[in-house]
Amino acid sequence: MIAAPELHTEFHFAQDTDTRFSSDTDFDDPDGRNAVIGKGKARKGKKGPGEKGKGVGKGAGRMNGHHQENGMENVMLFEVVRLGKSAMQSVVDDWIEAYKHDRDVALLDLINFFIQCSGCKGIITSEMFRNMQNSEIIRKMTEEFDEDSGDYPLTMAGPQWKKFKSSFCEFIGVLVRQCQYSIIYDEYMMDTVISLLTGLSDSQVRAFRHTSTLAAMKLMTALVNVALNLSINMDNTQRQYEAERNKMIGKRANDRLELLLQKRKELQENQDEIENMMNAIFKGVFVHRYRDAIAEIRAICIEEIGVWMKMYSDAFLNDSYLKYVGWTMHDKQGEVRLKCLTALQGLYYNRELNAKLELFTSRFKDRIVSMTLDKEYDVAVQAIKLLTLVLHSSDEVLTAEDCESVYHLVYSAHRPVAVAAGEFLFKKLFSHRDPEDDSMPKRRGRQSVNANLIKTTVFFFLESELHEHAAYLVDSMWDCAAEILKDWECMISLLLDEPLPGEEALTDRQETALIEIMLCTIRQAAECHPPVGRGTGKRVLTAKEKKTQLDDRTRMTEIFAIALPALLAKYSVDAEKLTNLLQLPQFFDLEIYTTGRLEKHLDSLLRQIREIVEKHTDTDVLEACSKTYHSLCNEEFTIFNRVDIARSQLLDELVDKFNRLLEDFLQEGEETDEDDAYQVLSTLKRITAFHNAHDLSKWDLFTSNYKLLNTGIENGDMPEQIVIHALQCTHYVILWHLAKVSEGTSKKEDMLTLRKQMRAFCLMCLRYLTSVNTAVKEQAFTILCDLLMIFSHQIMSGGREALEPLVYTPDASLQSELLSFILDHVFIDQDEDNNSTDDGQQDDEAGKIEALHKRRNLLAAYCKLIIYNVVEMNTGADIFKQYMRYYNDYGDIIKETMSKTRQIDKIQCAKTLILSLQQLFNEMLSDLGPSFDRSASAFCGIKELARRFSLTFGLDQVKTREAIAMLHKDGIEFAFKEPNPQGEGYPPLNLAFLDILSEFSSKLMRQDKRTVHMYLERFMTFQMALQREDCWLPLISYRNSLQAGGDDDTMSVISGISSRSSSVRSKKAKPATSKRKVPEEESSSSSTEMWMNREQSMQTPVMMPSPHLTSTIMREPKRLRHEESYMGVYTMTPDQQQQHSHPPTPQPHIHQTPMDYNTQVTWMLAQRQQQEEVARQHQERVMNYAKLRTNLQHAIRRGTGLMEDDEEPIVEDVMMSSEGRIEDLNEGMDFDTMDIDLPPSKNRRERSELKPDFFDPSSIMDESVRSTHFLGYDAFQR
Repeated sequence: MIAAPELHTEFHFAQDTDTRFSSDTDFDDPDGRNAVIGKGKARKGKKGPGEKGKGVGKGAGRMNGHHQENGMENVMLFEVVRLGKSAMQSVVDDWIEAYKHDRDVALLDLINFFIQCSGCKGIITSEMFRNMQNSEIIRKMTEEFDEDSGDYPLTMAGPQWKKFKSSFCEFIGVLVRQCQYSIIYDEYMMDTVISLLTGLSDSQVRAFRHTSTLAAMKLMTALVNVALNLSINMDNTQRQYEAERNKMIGKRANDRLELLLQKRKELQENQDEIENMMNAIFKGVFVHRYRDAIAEIRAICIEEIGVWMKMYSDAFLNDSYLKYVGWTMHDKQGEVRLKCLTALQGLYYNRELNAKLELFTSRFKDRIVSMTLDKEYDVAVQAIKLLTLVLHSSDEVLTAEDCESVYHLVYSAHRPVAVAAGEFLFKKLFSHRDPEDDSMPKRRGRQSVNANLIKTTVFFFLESELHEHAAYLVDSMWDCAAEILKDWECMISLLLDEPLPGEEALTDRQETALIEIMLCTIRQAAECHPPVGRGTGKRVLTAKEKKTQLDDRTRMTEIFAIALPALLAKYSVDAEKLTNLLQLPQFFDLEIYTTGRLEKHLDSLLRQIREIVEKHTDTDVLEACSKTYHSLCNEEFTIFNRVDIARSQLLDELVDKFNRLLEDFLQEGEETDEDDAYQVLSTLKRITAFHNAHDLSKWDLFTSNYKLLNTGIENGDMPEQIVIHALQCTHYVILWHLAKVSEGTSKKEDMLTLRKQMRAFCLMCLRYLTSVNTAVKEQAFTILCDLLMIFSHQIMSGGREALEPLVYTPDASLQSELLSFILDHVFIDQDEDNNSTDDGQQDDEAGKIEALHKRRNLLAAYCKLIIYNVVEMNTGADIFKQYMRYYNDYGDIIKETMSKTRQIDKIQCAKTLILSLQQLFNEMLSDLGPSFDRSASAFCGIKELARRFSLTFGLDQVKTREAIAMLHKDGIEFAFKEPNPQGEGYPPLNLAFLDILSEFSSKLMRQDKRTVHMYLERFMTFQMALQREDCWLPLISYRNSLQAGGDDDTMSVISGISSRSSSVRSKKAKPATSKRKVPEEESSSSSTEMWMNREQSMQTPVMMPSPHLTSTIMREPKRLRHEESYMGVYTMTPDQQQQHSHPPTPQPHIHQTPMDYNTQVTWMLAQRQQQEEVARQHQERVMNYAKLRTNLQHAIRRGTGLMEDDEEPIVEDVMMSSEGRIEDLNEGMDFDTMDIDLPPSKNRRERSELKPDFFDPSSIMDESVRSTHFLGYDAFQR
């Protein structure tokens, strides 16, 4: 029978506390089940004489040592819980009836239920249950555990296992709830179950440990609930007893007093029993498993202790239990840290519990604040929410520094983190309203309650100097402060109305910030999706959200249609404010202009926009005006004609003015007037800004702009900005012309005209690439790359074959010019770029970042041409060779380009990579000469670049097989391309390139290595194979990489298979299981094949390394025994051993010659090395076995704290802190945990005087545990 531990109580009701639960009625027990069944009649875990015979007498119908009917019930119990379709209470009631009929059989069913829920196929029979100890049964079940798969019900995927965990937990809860009046006090069922779960929780099998820990924790939770009900019942009984005793003697019912005393005594005994059970679970399971090696198990423990503290705070909410949550907040796994935070949230949410959390808050507040920056976003979100609850409970707990560390998270790119920080910010800054504000009648404008809150938002936005993104701030606060952020009347009043007497007016900077925030709130309300960088895309809105969106758009249009002209008039000279204000009409519901009879306000808006266009030359302002006209010119609305007329009048005037000014400007020749140049530039800026969003084809701007650009090339003194905007305007002309041609309604002459204009403009841009002005060259390069992309062969995709005449393929000279521009203007040092700028304006950090951003855009524009096959792929060699030197600036762009080109053509990409290495090698030779030192930094840099290139090919050798082989082919040809002028006895000039090429040898498949080696030998002479001087080391090392690579591949495969079980647990030995059989056989056969290949290679002198060289790159891999693989644990079949005992027949080879003396010596040394290696390995195995035996003996002596020894690595200490790992003070001490002491009845007079200070260990602990408690509490304070 399973041995149940002694469950002695060690408690004293140390304090008189109030409970949150109360009841004025008697505890209902209609069936009289409060009586303790079997109390004192049978010892714990033992059966009476009659009961034992009863259980044995039913053994006639057993099958395989187990009762058929019982087995069927057991299977049905597991299946019902697994499917989760039946009412759990009826299932439990059936089991209770079976238990009342024969508790041995029913309890055996329950035990087998736990075993099957762990995924074990074994069955505990009655014989095992009756005669074997707990450890023996668990060992037997471990042997019968299915090891073919590491999955078990709690971890299995699929719809049938989806609800298993919830059903399993529900079953345990219902079981205890239905048994809480009688069965759990019979000193048999609970003792046996707790003993079983405690033993399983110490198992080395993860499935047993995980399942039993979950069951034990849920069992504990159910017992806590029972204890809470007992406490409430005892309070009610005590209150009834006091009321009856206080009656007059004549009215007092002595029989009732005796019944109440008896009932109170029985409840006290039941409470003592529950305390014993909870102590056994807490000490036997929780204390060991809350720091288990498996994160899921640790998370279960922390989650449940949070439930206990919240459910029964009088007993569990103290620092003796809170310390476990505090320590575990330093856990390595985010899942466990998350459970800590959610457990604490349930405690801080109840303000009545704040007093008991003061010490915990002071000790672990800093850790909670630091967790807001957790690498796991879910943990960071919950940490911020927990701090919000802490802030809600008390304003004095968090310091200003703590709050500031949360404030800046409103700008986080992760939206849940930002929203949580926004709620924290709202609670801190906006939740403190004056009571007078709520009592006063609601006002609008700057006198409203929200006026000060809006000002506070502006102040906070300006103070957060590291971030200037109002859209992110608005989005963070949108869920909690939408009412304030959508008070647009108040914002307009703050901008337009005069300040009240005694009120301080907003500064210019504050007004700018308020306008920016106002624009962001309007965009958020109209679009209903977060800003760029937050979220994965637009989500589908619900019906309620759609209605709110329509209402907000209607309301904002009605407000700003009237107020916007006034705002534009007030800030007509401020470009920054105008840029934001002019974006507001893009979010209007334009139908409101007609339905609301607001046409006069529309006319006023159009007049203001016209004045702004005539007054400003700032590009941002002009583009904002252009977009506003584009938004208002919507043919679906009746206001279209009105807006279109205003737009046409404005554009007519601009184009006429530009043609008139341009004619006068070109006639002036070289003596241009600055005022005329400014007039031409300002008009051209306005036209270019409008041409971006509006089709101006009917004004024929191509001719005038081309004439302007041609004059600039001929004279060479055209102002920079005029050329830049002329190039941009001409670019827009061609794009609008292409859009019209693509519609298919244009004539053939239009396509020919477009083709002619496009090619002429491309040549013009090419001519401007040689300009002396950097900004002009960059503009020409960008436009030229865009045109080459647009008019490439892909223009015909999507059924647009009719556009084939427009395809423009750049010739070799154009490609060369583009590449030269990239090399001259992108791959430069920052200092050189700063020196090339005027007046040193980019010396500051912001200027450097802006210049780098511009260069990255130029490089990306050219790389797109490579990716889409617009230019030859081999031109990318000049880009790829800069990968290491400019890794910090352009590494991501170059790496992505390599990836895309490999997807297009793997072989050509490999050729391009090797070409880039060859170019660097040639440059190095030209600088250092042919007799360079291979330890030079230049050569090492090329080798490192080759290594990086090799890593980009990934791990799938099959996909890159042809590309890698072609790469080696080109590399070998390059290495032997240039013979040495001194004669054949000297190495070729490029032979050192083989040292670089060896970086790619690991990417070759085993059979390809032989092929590449044979190809290498075609270039080698017999004399080369015998050379051993330093100058020939590249050839030797490259040949070794091709020969020994197969062994290395197998070694990596074998080590990869066993790394999880052997590398981490270096001090533990694990017996081989059936799961390892397939890898062992494979590795054994592969090792056999490698040894055969090695013996074959020994017979070819050309392939033999010289024994007298000591360079590590030439050293031959270590020899192993024939009957062992590289890990020393894989055995060989007798056939393989026989095959190894007879050397294979030598294969003919192209260079085969009789063995010379050096070769024979080498072979003999190799044989001796092999024998020494065999002896050494044998000695190591003997030592490892001795260490294993010693470790196992120590583990058996310890007997506690067993961790899993399976696929998961063992972590010696799973607790971490901000300063390192926390010292676990409980390790090795079975007595340092507190006893669960349920609080006494609040009306119990005999204990009402005992109200000790809980922080004094002497008040609740005796001398035997006092020192240990001080240690634990010390660590808690630490």
